[in-house]
Amino acid sequence: MPLAPYACHASRSRGRRVFEPAAPTRSEFQRDRDRIIHSTAFRRLVYKTQVFLNHEGDLFRTRLTHSLEVAQLGRSIGRSLGLDEDLIEAVALAHDLGHTPFGHAGQDVLDECMKAHGGFEHNLQSLRVVDKLEQRYPAFDGLNLCFETREGILKHCARRDALHLEEIEPGGVGARFLLGHQPSLEAQLCNLADEVAYNAHDIDDGVRSGLLDLEQLATVPLVQSYLKEALAAYPALQGKRLLAETIRGMLSAQVYDIIDATRSALQAAAVADVEEVRQAPALMAFSPAMRAASTELKRFLFAHLYRHPQVQTTRMRAEQVLRDLFRIYVAEPGQLPAEYRESASANDIPRACADYIAGMTDRFAIREHQRLTGLTLF
Repeated sequence: MPLAPYACHASRSRGRRVFEPAAPTRSEFQRDRDRIIHSTAFRRLVYKTQVFLNHEGDLFRTRLTHSLEVAQLGRSIGRSLGLDEDLIEAVALAHDLGHTPFGHAGQDVLDECMKAHGGFEHNLQSLRVVDKLEQRYPAFDGLNLCFETREGILKHCARRDALHLEEIEPGGVGARFLLGHQPSLEAQLCNLADEVAYNAHDIDDGVRSGLLDLEQLATVPLVQSYLKEALAAYPALQGKRLLAETIRGMLSAQVYDIIDATRSALQAAAVADVEEVRQAPALMAFSPAMRAASTELKRFLFAHLYRHPQVQTTRMRAEQVLRDLFRIYVAEPGQLPAEYRESASANDIPRACADYIAGMTDRFAIREHQRLTGLTLF
């Protein structure tokens, strides 16, 4: 399917921060995707928490499987809308590269520890990973990704951070946050596919863990609707198959809703190219009814899964692990690997410590904490 006029076209990319000749067999966005897949940070995602720690069960989602699901949803929707699937996949696979061990608990702890040193935000850290921390190439730090991929990775950015980015890269990925502009449709899509994916798989993992059940979930209108559809079509269905069929129906409905709502928005906005997309209001969206239903589902998951006492107990242990690690590394930088010690001497110790901790997997952080403190928390 040919790309739509409002899509990002690799041949018209704003390019890379360090010039590189074009590849003979791949587009620029294909190269970005491939670099991300081969990165160290991408491999680490397999042992980073989504909701449940990796060692709590082999079938729970991790940051890696989550990123793959986001890529699949994004490509499916993008293909129907004439967007660049390679760019969508690159952004989806990279969007969590800066996420800490132990999920959002890790981000909250590092942000608290770094409050006096510029704070910590995982979207900004994902950009830092691909711009600086990956060390694979002789001519530059990071992966030297295209502007459009980096734009999609940076989903959120505080004004303070945007000003800093604009200072070091005028007109770069921080500029849109200062101008009030949108990213490309491919980037907008990855943001929405992220939400769809985690709502669906957190339901699945929540039931699998025993912290949620279908009776509870049936009180949520979005789930209730597709649970009823599944039972109407298959009255004897139960257990895992009933849950899977309910989630499948919910996912399909959300995908089709996004496609229809976005087509309507594109028609109304009559955007001619990606630059007009950036200057228009957000065009990739749910319908108002689906947005309300998705928001209600998120509230339910927050109250009944993310704040479940069992999850909270794990969270408190994880917070102690990361607080202790940060405190020890700042006090004893010699405990850091050589590359981070060198970074600390050239910059500042707390940021180097945050970079090192954010790159850890759950199990490495647990082992390192045990080595340095003698405590066994997990």
